[in-house]
Amino acid sequence: MAQGRSQDILQRPAWMMHRALYKSMGYSDHDLSRPLIAVANSWNRLVPGHYNLNLVSEYVKQGILQGGGTPVEFGVIAACDGIAQGHDGMHFILPTRDLIANDIEMMVQAHRLDAVVLVGSCDKIVPGMLMAAARLDLPAIVVVGGAMEGGCRFDGRAADTTSITEGLGMLREGRIDADTYLTLEDQAVPGCGSCSFLGTANTMCCVAEAMGMSLPGSAVIPATHADRLRSAQAAGRRIVAMVAEGLSARRIVTRQSIENALRLGTAIGGSTNMALHLPAIAYEAECELDMDCFEELCRSTPHLARMNPAAAANVPDFHRAGGVSAVLRELLPLLHGDALTVTGRTVAENVATAPIRDAAVIRPLADPWTRGGGLAVLRGNLAPHTAITKPAAIAAAMQTFSGRARCFDSEEAANAAILDGTVQAGDVVVIRYEGPKGGPGMREMYMAMKLLYGRGLALQTALVTDGRFSGTNNGCFVGHISPEAAEGGPLAAVRDGDRITIDIPARSLHLDVSDAELQTRLAGWQAPRPKFTRGYLSLYARLAESADKGAIIRHRV
Repeated sequence: MAQGRSQDILQRPAWMMHRALYKSMGYSDHDLSRPLIAVANSWNRLVPGHYNLNLVSEYVKQGILQGGGTPVEFGVIAACDGIAQGHDGMHFILPTRDLIANDIEMMVQAHRLDAVVLVGSCDKIVPGMLMAAARLDLPAIVVVGGAMEGGCRFDGRAADTTSITEGLGMLREGRIDADTYLTLEDQAVPGCGSCSFLGTANTMCCVAEAMGMSLPGSAVIPATHADRLRSAQAAGRRIVAMVAEGLSARRIVTRQSIENALRLGTAIGGSTNMALHLPAIAYEAECELDMDCFEELCRSTPHLARMNPAAAANVPDFHRAGGVSAVLRELLPLLHGDALTVTGRTVAENVATAPIRDAAVIRPLADPWTRGGGLAVLRGNLAPHTAITKPAAIAAAMQTFSGRARCFDSEEAANAAILDGTVQAGDVVVIRYEGPKGGPGMREMYMAMKLLYGRGLALQTALVTDGRFSGTNNGCFVGHISPEAAEGGPLAAVRDGDRITIDIPARSLHLDVSDAELQTRLAGWQAPRPKFTRGYLSLYARLAESADKGAIIRHRV
């Protein structure tokens, strides 16, 4: 077995102290003669998508041992977007992405480990792990915990966590009764796994596979399936072989593989948060991705797979229909088919025989759901540096919408106004000072969108924000407006009653005031006081880049 860099600090006699420290934990000479493979495990009992990761990690470690390596496991933080929704906790979610990348880098480098298996499932954890892999440029492989199954039937589909928030609006409108609503609490979320819809969690798991950083077919195996464990074990064996082959992350995470990942993500109608995470991963791989390229790839990629929030099918249905491999095979004429993957083979080789098993979920390239992809980049006098929307989750009739602005300087104020009836049909809800710096942390406007849906306003209103959205949001929405209001962007100058026009086919977001009036308003604008003046969020607000740059924290000189 070829040895990696860990052996540099395990040779006798100069490095016997290090051997003794390992031996104090029960490692043997046999263990220390093999490649030391990090298992970065983000298990906890706060996040449903991570609840099964200790078991998944055990199978990874079995595979490493079977392959001739020695697993060395450490913990990684992971926060739940769902539990953080609608309150101050959401400020802390996006900033965890960079902490995760930093912590993995620190642990792997401090101990000179030979490779890393990245075990995670959810929204900011998988992107943070991919950022760490690209930064480290060691052999690395991503292993996810799998998708949650759908719950009870509700509103014409299998329920999920979002059904409960939608149900609150329905309850307030008298569309459901209290008993029906209470039932959702016990039956909407039947077990562990990353939430069953195509939110950011499952999107990024799919993106990792399309990027070549996970084993083929592994992204959306449901959390409770035995195949999930067999796949984890196979990944453990494979990482040891990658050490022997010298197959490091930056041979896989390249501009070509990131473009493949983006095409896959938009072809399945993935989360708008890809517009933050893919540029951040590209930055770490030193092959930066800008919004012009993002839009070009989205516009030229057809929408091939439909699932919640674009349709009733959920992610386990997508798995049964053929999953990521089936969509990649259809997309091959648009992909860099020769991009290398963790298997040591190319994308084209991996998916050569992957079938579509359910055409009601996955369409062939020749007969897509729509010709344009699932995401779109907008520009205009309200978003000079771009904004992001998700046409895959927006009804065709709502892709052009014009209405009067109803302005709020926080998520909480907007949510209260939606619930108390202040927001009416024809309004464009403006939520500002929620960007990377102004939030800080760029909170999701998930709850506002779900409350509009529950009140029956999803097809009669729109929402624009310098914050972001959950991958499960639908209606008419535009986020990531850059520059953000806290940096003096045009969103700060919008007033109640102004007319705002969203035109997704034209890729336009326009505030109907003259350039002179807009400049006059901005000249009189004053920046608000920082919301956090100590702790990590105070630091993040000073360091984070704009949303159009992926809200990254730059560290290269």
